[in-house]
Amino acid sequence: MEKLEPTREEVNALTGVTLLEFGASWCGYCQAAQAAITSALAQFSHVHHIKVEDGKGRRLGRSFRVTLWPTLIFMKDGLEHKRLVRDIDAVELRLALASMTADQGMI
Repeated sequence: MEKLEPTREEVNALTGVTLLEFGASWCGYCQAAQAAITSALAQFSHVHHIKVEDGKGRRLGRSFRVTLWPTLIFMKDGLEHKRLVRDIDAVELRLALASMTADQGMI
């Protein structure tokens, strides 16, 4: 059974730090970014990670105006704070996660 993506309302209702990852399994840029994403999330295991298979007609991606993959959207308590698009830099990714969790003592 295919996992249904959350609705925008469900994402907006999330508490704490969430990383939304929009992409497609066949996307070369997405595949190239996986090592950096996996490594960074291993250091920030308390961050809620939602991987969304995006594409034409997918409502969640359209609600965030995602046009390129991968798009990483950093959210805190349902509000977007930062996004990284396409060529994901491992250092920039870690810094974004650190800044999102710094005031929560979660580094």
